[in-house]
Amino acid sequence: MELELGRSKRARRAYGFDEVALVPGRITINPEEIDLSFALDGCRLDIPFVAAAMDGVVDTAFAAEMGRLGGLAVLNLDGVQTRYEDPAGVLKEIAEAPAEKINVLLQKLYTAPVQDGLIGQRVEEIKAAGVPCAVSTVPAHAERRAPIVQEAGGDVFVVQGTVLTARHMSKSYRHLSFRDLTSSVDIPVVAGNCVDYATALELMDTGIKGLLVGVGPGAACTTRAVLGVGVPQVTATSDCAAARDDHQRRSGERVAIITDGGMRLGGDVAKAFASGADAVMIGSIFAAATEAAGKGNHWGMATPDPNLPRGTRIRTGVKGSLREILFGPAHVDDGSMNLVGALKSAMGVCGARSIAEFQDTEMVVAPAIKTEGKVQQREQRVGMGL
Repeated sequence: MELELGRSKRARRAYGFDEVALVPGRITINPEEIDLSFALDGCRLDIPFVAAAMDGVVDTAFAAEMGRLGGLAVLNLDGVQTRYEDPAGVLKEIAEAPAEKINVLLQKLYTAPVQDGLIGQRVEEIKAAGVPCAVSTVPAHAERRAPIVQEAGGDVFVVQGTVLTARHMSKSYRHLSFRDLTSSVDIPVVAGNCVDYATALELMDTGIKGLLVGVGPGAACTTRAVLGVGVPQVTATSDCAAARDDHQRRSGERVAIITDGGMRLGGDVAKAFASGADAVMIGSIFAAATEAAGKGNHWGMATPDPNLPRGTRIRTGVKGSLREILFGPAHVDDGSMNLVGALKSAMGVCGARSIAEFQDTEMVVAPAIKTEGKVQQREQRVGMGL
């Protein structure tokens, strides 16, 4: 349904996680009997959880642990891990910097050049742990870095920008051809980010195997405030999932929809899958893991931009181990731990045995879902300063 914004402008209503709810199914299923496995072309995962390519989250040690637990972590090839031989001191400096100086410091630290030798080295370090390796690069360097990553043994190659399209107009530089890129490497290419049906369909036609969905929903991202662009994640995921389904009917190939950002709690994760996601990419929740590179600090990929920073450092604190955040036991009652258990429980209540079945779950518009009847909880949180 379109709404009138003025005499010359109409707009669709879009929805985020806080505005919808899942309707229980007519049958319920034992959560222990639910299948969460996920396949990205030839890369198979036990759980459909991907750690975002953010320097405060993923280093080689974190990637190894995420892989051992059945998920996938994406290493940022434009971050400190590939700019510095030993990034520990840099990460410590970022963590200890006062808030009023953090953006200037990040801009300074990220002026060090990316070293191609460190790209291969980091991939080999992750592969040495016996787990799948995924890396992320900006589009400008994708063609040059893809062969390096493949030769080092990488399993997934992510090309990520604030907004990516299959067509880009510029008179000053050559645009990356995703069709050429996907045909030049033997590992799956994931592209992002995208939020609309038509763009998603065009990107899928280039041969990518996965699509990241989300512009600006991340906890550390300020893109929506700085640029004014973005679509709430439930609507964005649903639109891109429709493109996936149409592309599969037309070509016989399924492109994975990966909802990227905006999920703070287990309920948000469940709603992302019910909206059509095949997997989810998470940053801030994993930044609170003991193993996270930032040790309780998190900042967006566009935060160090020298011209127009679109992010900030946030302090997530450390809540527990990555295993506890994924599988429990939870030490907090806010839904930010035991994400796998929460997802399985939601699927069980909705009568879904697999992610594919869960994508058909009925949803309702329900802006009061988290506040209805919760007066005492709200009062208690206000009294605690939360």
